[in-house]
Amino acid sequence: MKTCSSCGRQVKEYAEFKCPSCEKSAIVRCKTCRETSNPYRCGKCGFSGP
Repeated sequence: MKTCSSCGRQVKEYAEFKCPSCEKSAIVRCKTCRETSNPYRCGKCGFSGP
């Protein structure tokens, strides 16, 4: 199971992509956070996105 980068919940269904800034860290987002545009932050470079 993965952890959502926005809300911190353990999720089975998610979208995963590399950080758009550093491309080194994986960003994981659950459906709820994607739909409500909850912010996320990259753990490596600090980039924040919607």
